[in-house]
Parts: sequence; structure tokens; C-alpha cells
Amino acid sequence: MSSTEEIEEAVAAAFREEWGQVVATLIRVTGDWDLAEECAQDAFAQALDRWRRDGVPRRPGAWLTTTARNRALDVLRREAVGSAKLREAAVLARDETAYDDGDDSGVQDDRLRLIFTCCHPALPIEARVALTLRTLAGLTTPEIARAFLVPEATMAQRLVRAKRKIRNAGIPYRVPPAHLLPERTTGVLGVLYLLFNEGYAASSGADLVRRDLCSEAVRLARLLARLMPDEPEALGLLALLLLHDARRHTRVDASGELITLEDQDRTAWDRAEIDEGTALLETALRRGRPGAYQIQAAIAACHTTAATADDTDWADIAGLYGELVRFVPSAVVRLNRAVAVGMSEGPDAGLSLVAELEREGDLAGYHLLPATRADLLRRSGRRTEAAEAYARALELAENEAERRFLRRRLAECRSA
Repeated sequence: MSSTEEIEEAVAAAFREEWGQVVATLIRVTGDWDLAEECAQDAFAQALDRWRRDGVPRRPGAWLTTTARNRALDVLRREAVGSAKLREAAVLARDETAYDDGDDSGVQDDRLRLIFTCCHPALPIEARVALTLRTLAGLTTPEIARAFLVPEATMAQRLVRAKRKIRNAGIPYRVPPAHLLPERTTGVLGVLYLLFNEGYAASSGADLVRRDLCSEAVRLARLLARLMPDEPEALGLLALLLLHDARRHTRVDASGELITLEDQDRTAWDRAEIDEGTALLETALRRGRPGAYQIQAAIAACHTTAATADDTDWADIAGLYGELVRFVPSAVVRLNRAVAVGMSEGPDAGLSLVAELEREGDLAGYHLLPATRADLLRRSGRRTEAAEAYARALELAENEAERRFLRRRLAECRSA
């Protein structure tokens, strides 16, 4: 590997690990979302040249934050035509540890505070989640659009409107007082859930798993559970993430190829995370206020506590998905239920549910719809039809690891 490739890899790693912290810090001290993103991007661009010349710094995150803050300071000084801009520049110029934003919540984590700012009730729920994924996780607009199954232009407009709303409404950058936490709970939980999902099954790119996003989502979920110990859905979300994260290292092999759940090495699953996740789930359920994340955690527990794939209680999972549909009446949840029904009652029962979803058209363009149909057809022995469905899924899939998996399944069906 050349020196240039090493530096590019180091900058890419720093982006995955530090983007959210750099942007969150700049938003906190400037209050300008666009300026924060612009200066963060400029810092990463500078890193490509400076690190090639001087070497990768011992603390890349600190280097990037300082560089971005200096860039923001330069911009503000050039634009300092009024007292407001001069005050912003003064904030950036002084020691950051002396900065007081009036947040008395006791939560000092900039990234968690950023999530609560994004999840202000004045913003539509879709905008709250999308804005946080953009600013905190560094996901691109196309990536977020795919996660929401909407056109890229639609998502770009949502992000612009959300930033404008925060600026014009003067929404404060802080964790709200305790009595206002419930009104933002749904949005915050949704952000962390989608953040983990993007790390667990990246919507595009070469890697199926982005470990940095998974770890960050789990870390923030822990902070949220401590902040809201009486909220069962916060505990349910943390349980769900831990139960999924326990299997993360077995989802791909050494060469980056996808391994299906039934073929994963269960002895390599993280038992500590499974035990913690199931204990948290039990605590949440005892509160007597079931919710979507608790139900999803219960589904995950069915998988992680089964000694072998054959021991999986698919009938129980199908029933849980039926309950989940009441809380989240989405086509994606119904597709997952179709898989469970197909495994518990036979492929034809699952195919009937998939056909219903195809007729409705809500999942048109979603690669997992034809992929699910293909798998059920393969299990029923209808290889020719399965091959056609796998080919359609391959046309729609964006992630390279998933595409390679679909190609293998397609080849198997065609050879048979």
C-alpha cells in the first residue's frame, strides 16, 4: 500500500469515527449548521494534504476539531459585519471548556445534545431523523433517501427546510429539562435505531457492516437509557441494539462475504451482550407499557437465545411481528412477518403475503421484496422462479456485499 493510500484510509477512518463529534462541537459553539458542515468538510480535505506531509496525528479527532474551528473562526471574522457574528467569533476563539450554553441537564455529550436539538417537536418526524443522520453520522443525502425510500430531491428539500426551521425558530442546542423529554422520545429513539441500522446493514458501499456507526448508536442508546431510566422504550431500544450487535461480527466472513443468520457461528456471538440485552428487555417489559422497540427486542431475543437455527421459534416470531404491525403498520414490518410466516407455516404461506405487498406497490424499488420472494421460492423448490426474483433483487441492491450474495444465490438456482 502506497503512502497516499495509507493517508486516504486514515482520513476515511477518521471520518467514520469523528465526523459526528466535529460537527456537533461546531454546531454547539456557532449555532450555524451549514457553517459547521462546511468547515468540517474543509478540515477533512486539509487532512489529506497535511497528514501526508506531517503524518497522522496522535489524536486525529482533536486535530480535525481544531482545524474546523479555526476555519469557522476565519469565516466568521470575514463576515463579521454585525455584533452577532462578532460574538460567534469570540466564542470560537476562546477556550471551549469555558463555553456555557445554559444547558443544565448535566449531559455534556455534544452528540446526544445534537440528537435532542434535531428532534425538537417543531420539526416533522421525518426531518428530525434525516437531519440527525446527516449531521451526526455523516450519511449522504442519497443514503438517507434510500433509508426512507424517498427520492433524493425530496430528502434534500427536507434537510434544507429542517435547518431553516431550527435557525428561524431559535431552537436551542441542548438536552431539554426532564418534563420536556417525553415529547422528543419518539424522534430520538428513531434516530438511534436508524443510525444502528445503517451501520448494521449499510445501504450502499463495499462493506455490509459499518462498525463505527453500530458502536456509536449503542453508546448513545446507553446514555439515553441512563437519562430516561423510567422509559421502557429506551430500555427496549438498548436491548434491541445489543441483541443485534452480539451477532455483528458473524454477519460477514474474513473476505467480507455475507453470512445468513441460519449459517452464522452461534458460538462466536457475544454472550455478554445477549445476556445484558435480555435482562434489559425483561426490565422494560415489567413496566407494563409495551412498544415497538420492546417487541423488536423480543424478536431478536428469539433468534439469539436459540441454540441452533432449527431451534428458532418461528411461530412465536410471526406472532410478535403481528403485534409489531399494530405499533408500526409499515410495509417493511409486514415483509418481515411474511418471512416468519413462511418459515413457520411453509413457503407458500409466506409467498401469499409477499404477493399482497407486491400488489400494493409500497415497496416498489426495495430490493428486499424480490429477495424475500426469491428465498421463499428457493425453499419451496421453485428454482427457475427464484432465479428470476434474485435477478430482480440484484438490479435494485446497492450494497456490494449484498450484491455478491445475491449473485451466488442466483448462480445456485440457475445451475440447479
